[in-house]
Amino acid sequence: MTKIKICGITSYEDAANAAKLGADYIGFNFYAKSPRYIKASRARKIIEKLPKKVKKVGVFVNSNFGNIKDIARLCRLDLVQLSGNEDNGHVSKLKKTLGTKIIKTFRIKKMADIKNIKGCKADYIMLDSFKKGFFGGTGIKINLKFAGKLDSRNLFLAGGLNAANIRSIIRKINPYAVDVCSGIESYPGKKGFGKMKSFIEAAR
Repeated sequence: MTKIKICGITSYEDAANAAKLGADYIGFNFYAKSPRYIKASRARKIIEKLPKKVKKVGVFVNSNFGNIKDIARLCRLDLVQLSGNEDNGHVSKLKKTLGTKIIKTFRIKKMADIKNIKGCKADYIMLDSFKKGFFGGTGIKINLKFAGKLDSRNLFLAGGLNAANIRSIIRKINPYAVDVCSGIESYPGKKGFGKMKSFIEAAR
């Protein structure tokens, strides 16, 4: 069964609701320029109250190694998601030092961009839609032709997902996991309970 990641969590209420509704992964954005940015100290307080079965993911964009290491250990992250222009060296160093699994995001603009994914040393690949100057959370729907070119067994699929389209997308691509953020929000950083519930039910 395709797993579900609820990303861009900024409050305990939303995190607790996501866990209660059956999310497998909960994402915390540590990119300061994001409207969904959360301080590590606040994220830790939320994480400490969540069930252990829910995997906690830290999202970073072009952050230096030391900063990622410090936050990952402070918050006891289960996975680190690299959503910038990080290379294989960065991925390998983090895997070796932290011992956590790594998700590497690729924002695909055209089919030729798929070649940049080959040889990636991350444990999982996240495929997201492209918007210049943005690193996710745009609400732009992913082109499913891109996803069809990748191994779905370690694929996180993001980009414009919502309750209305997720069922057909899962049936077509069968990714390891789907990642939703803006598609279940009342406004950036605040999840709508009804939208989140509908999305998870449709994905299941």
